[in-house]
Amino acid sequence: MDHEVKILVVDDEDRIRRLLKMYLEREHYIVEEAENGEIALQLAKEQDYDLILLDLMMPGMDGIEVLQQLRKEKATPVAILTAKGEEANRVQGFEEGTDDYIVKPFSPREVILRVKALLRRTSSTRYLQTNTQTKNILAFDHITIDHDAHRVSVQNEEVSLTPKEYELLHYLASSPDKVFSREKLLKDVWKYEFFGDLRTVDTHVKRLREKLNSISTEAGDMITTVWGIGYKFENVKQKQ
Repeated sequence: MDHEVKILVVDDEDRIRRLLKMYLEREHYIVEEAENGEIALQLAKEQDYDLILLDLMMPGMDGIEVLQQLRKEKATPVAILTAKGEEANRVQGFEEGTDDYIVKPFSPREVILRVKALLRRTSSTRYLQTNTQTKNILAFDHITIDHDAHRVSVQNEEVSLTPKEYELLHYLASSPDKVFSREKLLKDVWKYEFFGDLRTVDTHVKRLREKLNSISTEAGDMITTVWGIGYKFENVKQKQ
């Protein structure tokens, strides 16, 4: 790997930060720490992290507020750290653009497995964007999705998507013109059956459309609402 993975650990408990740092560094990741939301947001804006592990409940600026502010500027992958009894907050976290959550108390092994899985599928992890020729490409008139590189292009301009936004787009585009219910999308994209909020899907579709529309309204219009059912990726004309 020609890129050293850099992770920001954000938690107001020193013990948790040290524990996570120790286990992540064993995997040869570069780890930086922030003890509150204000410091975390400043670091996240100034630097490019491959992943942020973000505690949900912190005094002052909490994890949700950090995520809201960060998503206005960056698509950095975020995994929220949350206690078991905070389901409503976790749902809000997904609505605001988190990519995964890790429930406290957690096992270090689970954290490492989740971190590795998130890094593998993230659209903004540079080591996934290799220069080798790829064939795993979905090419349409207005959108090109290079799945091997997790890269989305609209009119030859790369679109910065969060991992979940990318997964949602790729999932829909992999079955053009097929209608998916919100429940189906929540289950397959978020792997999230036991407590899901359908607003999570709507919020991500809205954000995804906005990002595509900022380059091409034709691209944004390819994600179509099917009233009373869900969403589909409308295949205008697939390139040969």
